[in-house]
Amino acid sequence: MSFQTLKILPTLPILMLWVVAVSSPLAQAAPGQPGADGLPRDRLNLQASASVEVARDVLGVVFSTTKEGSDAAAVQTALKQALDAALSEARKVAKSGQIEVQAGNFSLYPRYAPKGGINGWQGSAELLVEGKDMAGIGQLTGRINTMTISRVSYNLSKDQRQKVEADVVGRAIANFKLRAADYAQQFGYGGYSIGEVNVNTQDIGPVPMAAPQARFKAMAASADEALPVESGKATVAVTVNGSVVMTLR
Repeated sequence: MSFQTLKILPTLPILMLWVVAVSSPLAQAAPGQPGADGLPRDRLNLQASASVEVARDVLGVVFSTTKEGSDAAAVQTALKQALDAALSEARKVAKSGQIEVQAGNFSLYPRYAPKGGINGWQGSAELLVEGKDMAGIGQLTGRINTMTISRVSYNLSKDQRQKVEADVVGRAIANFKLRAADYAQQFGYGGYSIGEVNVNTQDIGPVPMAAPQARFKAMAASADEALPVESGKATVAVTVNGSVVMTLR
């Protein structure tokens, strides 16, 4: 079995293409005749990939708060008040497609003493804010003071991912076909026919931003301090793999 790896430098600095070709043993039998495994002896396995980097355009922030006390109703009321105040502030800047606001997890559970029995109650509440208006969300974080920031993530929007993906898929498929024709010619065949082909897309998911909890609390306590925003880039990758049968014509 022979292995050949071909690297192609892109014309655009953010585009990367690579191809791995593996050919099955070519026996002396006539082209197209099956081998011992029942597959054509002139079958060629190919894998072509393309990837592109694109700026993440969605910011997600999760606010949260915890309360505890001896009375379950009092703890629940405190959680609701904190969440209502945060929601009221977030709704002032909410805009469809730009800043989406949603209440998150709300839980209340008993706290048990070491020797058994309930000795108090503890609960937590969350507020989720996500959207493309990163500057607006960043400013909002400085105005919510009843909850603290627990998580921050950056992601690609659905329309941005689909737009980039469509272009990368086309490049990967074109590269697969180009390589199939090139390798078939190098093996002494005049052409090829496509057998089974799989197209797989992948992009890096939300990237969490880690920061000390003390810093998050300090930011939430200051009405003038907005969350610093730096989205970075995501990589959208497409892989085309499958087989072709090399033909004499």
